[in-house]
Amino acid sequence: MFFIDFDLNFGLLILLILVVIILVNTLKILREYQRGVIFTLGRFTAVKGPGLVIVIPGLQQMVRVDLRVVTMDVPSQDVISRDNVSVSVNAVIYFRVVAPEKAIIQVERYLDATSQLAQTTLRAVLGKHDLDDMLSEREKLNHDIQAILDQQTDGWGIKVTNVEIKHIDLNESMIRAIARQAEAERERRAKVIHAEGEKQAAQALMEAAQKLAEQPSAMQLRYLQTLTQVAGDKTSTLVFPVPVDMLAGFFEKSGKGIAPIVPPSPVQPAQPEHQPDLPRRIDPVA
Repeated sequence: MFFIDFDLNFGLLILLILVVIILVNTLKILREYQRGVIFTLGRFTAVKGPGLVIVIPGLQQMVRVDLRVVTMDVPSQDVISRDNVSVSVNAVIYFRVVAPEKAIIQVERYLDATSQLAQTTLRAVLGKHDLDDMLSEREKLNHDIQAILDQQTDGWGIKVTNVEIKHIDLNESMIRAIARQAEAERERRAKVIHAEGEKQAAQALMEAAQKLAEQPSAMQLRYLQTLTQVAGDKTSTLVFPVPVDMLAGFFEKSGKGIAPIVPPSPVQPAQPEHQPDLPRRIDPVA
């Protein structure tokens, strides 16, 4: 009886172990961000999940796919710009799987495929632009790279949501050249601003002179104001300009005008009034 009971218990134990193995392989639990691609006898059947999924052992297989956004760092790439400047650029891309069956069936290891495609696209797009465009129009370059990646990965069931260029590394000589260029640009702007200020000041002085010319007494008042300003300084020398127009009024009241200065005419040589007739010269005949 002991041997019979032992064989019965051992058989039940084996059966229980088999049932547990079958249940483990049959019942699959998928999280909210996971989907299961089911293959029945090697053929695609359906996409199931999340939650409890039943897979028939021996007949069906399931491949898990993560639907969360993947952050992938693109390694540093050596790029030669359109103006023949060598730079080193790295970026980061954000993408997610939107069609799990395509990500499993259409491409092998979609993560590696997306990474390699991002590297080649980064070199191809940046190589078509100048260095100034890389530094100033980074947002536009991000959109261009994203559009190309999204178009090419659409057949893989992958949606590229964003692309960001992180660093653009330059060599020391190029950094110094850019610094000199920026310094020259600042000097040019300073000269232009100074010239514009001189132009505006000249325009303002011209308008002020026209206003003062409309009323002669305004000019005298301006002279008196200048005199007051000069007298306020601690100086023993006083210079006060007197225009000729002011003196002309005093000469007119006194009946004396200012005679114009006429330059003397050049002295002409004296001509004789009458020249006596001289006998005509007769040349001797040879």
